[in-house]
Amino acid sequence: MSDVTPQEMVERALSIASGINGVDGCVVLADEASSANLRWANNTLTTNGVTRGRRLTVVATVGGAKGTAAGVVSRSAVRRSELEDLVESAVAAARDNTPAQDAGPLVEPTAPPRGWDDGPAETSAAVFDGFVQSLGDQLAKAAGEDRLMFGYAEHNMTSTYLGSSTGLRARHDQPSGQFELNGKSPDFVRSAWTGAATRDFTDVDVAGLHAEVAQRLDWAKRRIDLPAGRYDTILPPTAVADLMIYMYWSSGARDAHDGRTVFSKPGGGTRVGEALTSSDLSMRSDPNEPHLECGPFVVAHTSSAESSVFDNGLALQPTSWIESGKLASLVQTRYSAGLTGLAVTPAIDNLILEQAGGGPTLDEIVRASKRSLLLTCLWYIREVDPQTLLLTGLTRDGVYLVEDGEVVGAVNNFRFNESPVDVLSRAAQVGETVRCLPREWNDYFTRTAMPTMRVPDFNMSTVSQAS
Repeated sequence: MSDVTPQEMVERALSIASGINGVDGCVVLADEASSANLRWANNTLTTNGVTRGRRLTVVATVGGAKGTAAGVVSRSAVRRSELEDLVESAVAAARDNTPAQDAGPLVEPTAPPRGWDDGPAETSAAVFDGFVQSLGDQLAKAAGEDRLMFGYAEHNMTSTYLGSSTGLRARHDQPSGQFELNGKSPDFVRSAWTGAATRDFTDVDVAGLHAEVAQRLDWAKRRIDLPAGRYDTILPPTAVADLMIYMYWSSGARDAHDGRTVFSKPGGGTRVGEALTSSDLSMRSDPNEPHLECGPFVVAHTSSAESSVFDNGLALQPTSWIESGKLASLVQTRYSAGLTGLAVTPAIDNLILEQAGGGPTLDEIVRASKRSLLLTCLWYIREVDPQTLLLTGLTRDGVYLVEDGEVVGAVNNFRFNESPVDVLSRAAQVGETVRCLPREWNDYFTRTAMPTMRVPDFNMSTVSQAS
């Protein structure tokens, strides 16, 4: 991979494409990625590792009498000697394809590129230097207090270089990290989980997270069996994040316009402008959100209902998806915006849900509850009905019964059936928004800030034997 820089790969690929007869345009994406990780089990560090990789994606466009077709080919660990074959494969794919529905002019440059000439950012095991001592201290503490700790820490850095035949050049470095801690009793009957998302591991409070796991394991010393049913339920930020991420992923404007989703308007069109909840809730994304910073331009390795390779390099702006309880925007490409007549609002890689004026902490919501279930997290979430966005899934690693403001014990796990859209509309209490790590979707989406939500009549459809 080191025989040529990613910038040289981009420029060389664009040059090859420009020399092929019939090629109208070309976009090249070079992703340089590195990753460092730690694992621990039974209170002992077990493995660590560092990986590096390169992926090159070529988008070639070819015009014809019926329209413009696009061919996209991605390959890993591409060397300079392999560039010509890669570009020619993308061109051949374009010639074999039918005209693209989302075809449009490639994005033009509007400003000089920032940092284009800089080398890729990299992570290494050094990212854990300050973190690992605290982790070791907490693993030793767990051993001394008869708890077993398992977990995983990972830090990723991806530098993306985007070049287009229009002259556009763009570059972004994306750090992301996650920490997951799972505690168990020595007999493995009791289990508790917590986690945190981070950019650099300098802000992970290992001691605080360990204390949270220890408290939940103590709560579980008393076991209470409950039947399936509808319960007043407290969803912590991580559980709210998993539900809202799925709703975000399901908010494509084109599918809504075509009548296929919960955001479709009966009789045609979308529900943009309609109230989803009477609460003063807003959901938004912003590439420059502090501590949740993400890519400031569109990076599309393929076209779909929610993304378009023709939009590569399009600048991203702060976007409100829900504003004061009303649906404000759906995920739009330039093509789908032309169909719906709405603004161009591409997907952004972070998500913030908040209530105007803030709200109480999780602990304050628990203390104010007369009788509720307190969840830890959700797991194995799957879609049941796209028209209502009904989801099913399992609770995991601790469901606790709250009575008169106190946790009185742990109850069995459940399978749930709920729609995140309905959850928003029925929330009786919304807490303060905090950064959190989703449990189910953290392999794909880590940059979230969510509130605790108390939801009456949350549907625990069946008792689950999952632990």
